Amino acid sequence: MISFEQALTIVKEKLTAASRRPATEVVPLDGARGRVLAQDVLADRDYPPFHRATRDGYAVRSADVRTVPVALECVGEARAGAPYVGTLAGKPDACVAIMTGAPLPEGADAVVMVERTRSEGSRVEILRAVKPLENVVQQGSEARERSVVLPSGRRVTPGEMALLASVGETRVKVFRRTTVAILPTGDEVVPAGQAPQWFQIRNSNAVALEGQVAAAGGIPRQLGIAPDDVTRLRELIETGLESDLLLLSGGVSVGKYDFVEQALAELGAEFYFNSVALRPGKPTVFGRVRDTFFFGLPGNPVSTFVTFEVFARPAIGVLEGAGFDSPVFLRARLGKPFRQSHGLTAFMPARVEMQGSDPVVTLVSWQGSGDLVGMAAANCLLVVHPHQTELAAGEWVDVLPN
Repeated sequence: MISFEQALTIVKEKLTAASRRPATEVVPLDGARGRVLAQDVLADRDYPPFHRATRDGYAVRSADVRTVPVALECVGEARAGAPYVGTLAGKPDACVAIMTGAPLPEGADAVVMVERTRSEGSRVEILRAVKPLENVVQQGSEARERSVVLPSGRRVTPGEMALLASVGETRVKVFRRTTVAILPTGDEVVPAGQAPQWFQIRNSNAVALEGQVAAAGGIPRQLGIAPDDVTRLRELIETGLESDLLLLSGGVSVGKYDFVEQALAELGAEFYFNSVALRPGKPTVFGRVRDTFFFGLPGNPVSTFVTFEVFARPAIGVLEGAGFDSPVFLRARLGKPFRQSHGLTAFMPARVEMQGSDPVVTLVSWQGSGDLVGMAAANCLLVVHPHQTELAAGEWVDVLPN
């Protein structure tokens, strides 16, 4: 059995060493959300393209208002979309009314906030001195023309979509999405739409994995349910190997009818690990058959969810050209004291909420790795590391958002 950190390192090293540059395609901007950029995106001009006012007030030459109060003549107005077309150069007694977002007039180098002035007709009394470029965003301070504003390998979120639109990229070159085969196993598993007998369970894992794969940017492919029969299981695995990544759930423990590793071995699998010091998720398997990587995820629903998030999600990123993004743990204060003695890295369903100025995390009521009701009540996973055998209420701890 290896540690969680060792397992994560192995997944990263194996995927990045074997990864090939995915095929590319061009998609319209409105279809780019969640895709991975296959090109560096360059600024088509300076951003901002002009000195931009950050306050409503008056554009001035800062040298003219070093000694205040001083009275100036307002000679015009500048607003977003309607700049002042004249100049303040050589006009020491002049200013221009300006609105937030407007271009700074030629000759002006600062903006005095309207709250620091008094006006009567066209005469404006400046009550406070300003420094050069005060209340101004300088031209090109966000990005210079032809500079990279989005690098290749970046996954496109709504924020990136806005930036792409701002630089005129309405058609975007992206990498092909990763196909992910999903194969739950077990004679006890029946389709979600079927009424189970008292000893059966509905196929929730495949539904959850489909959603997780799609959220990670991949294309999920359901293969049905594999029975506890090594021959049929091997046939379905063969079909799954036609995808870029294969996810199996269940059948990876040491029970009499856990055939996943046997079937994979018969197909020539190379196993990189088959046990991780993780709770839930200890019997997680990772390896490769021919050119396809696979994860054998534990069959209990919370175990499946957790092991996908910490191992399979980053793997999909590598296969799609985005690189390996390790799980990002945030910090919150522990709501109630906690003890553990098993020496594993634990991921437990919890809720984090703001209490005063601090986020506070509290475990939800759950009955172990098969409890989907408890999992649905959570908005994060409390992460407890092996050395954290006893935690007091109020301590800062790691959380993994759902």
